[in-house]
Amino acid sequence: MTLSIPVVGIFAGAVEHRWPEKPPSAIGKQPVTGRVEIGEAGLTCDAQADLTVHGGPDKALHHYPADHYPAWSGELNREDLLPGAFGENLATTGLTEDTVCIGDVFTLGTAKVQISQGRQPCWKLNAHTGNSRMAWLFQKTGRTGWYYRILSTGTIQAGDIMTLTGRPHPAWTVRRVTAARLTRKVDPANAAELAVLPELADGWRAAFSKMAEGDSKENTRVRLQTP
Repeated sequence: MTLSIPVVGIFAGAVEHRWPEKPPSAIGKQPVTGRVEIGEAGLTCDAQADLTVHGGPDKALHHYPADHYPAWSGELNREDLLPGAFGENLATTGLTEDTVCIGDVFTLGTAKVQISQGRQPCWKLNAHTGNSRMAWLFQKTGRTGWYYRILSTGTIQAGDIMTLTGRPHPAWTVRRVTAARLTRKVDPANAAELAVLPELADGWRAAFSKMAEGDSKENTRVRLQTP
C-alpha cells in the first residue's frame, strides 16, 4: 500500500502553570517554523509536564487529523478550533483513525515512526479547551488522534512528506482498537489478541490482558468518561 501526504502543521509547547491548584501542563502547543529535530522522546523543542501519563517511548509524538476540525467547529459553534488546538504535535489532512492502523510505520521527514496507540484524553483537554465535556466527546466520536514511537531519529518541517512503509496489522485500525480500549466493548478473544500485539503500547497491552481475563477491577477503572 502506497500512502504519502504532507505534514501541514508541527506544534510544540512548554510546561506552564495555567490552572490554580491544578498540576502544570504543556498541552498549549504553538506552531513551529523551520526544521526541527525528532529525538527518541519526540520533538526536541517540545515538553511534557507529567511523563507518567504523557510522553515516553510509546507516546513520543501525538498526531491529530486536521480533517476533524471543521466538524468540531460546526458542532461546538467555535471558530477558534484550528490545528494545534488539542495539544497535538503533528497535523495532516488525508489520514484518520479509520485509515491508519496500530503498527503502521511511516517515514516522517528524515525520521521513521510507528503508531503505538490511540489517545486517551484526560481532564487537561477539558481545561485547555474550556469545555468540560471535551474528553468525553473525543471518546464518544472516536476522533482521538494517535501516538507514535520513534524508530529512528531525524528532522522535520511543515510541508515534508510522510509515507506509509509498513502495515503489519491491517485489521486493527486505530479507531477499532481505541474504541475497544476506552469502552471495554471487546470480545475476550480479540482482547487476548491485542494483549500480545507487539506493536501496541505496553500499557494498552496490559489493559487488554486484564480484559481478556475478565478483570472486573480493570473494567471499573478504565471506563468511558461521562459528560
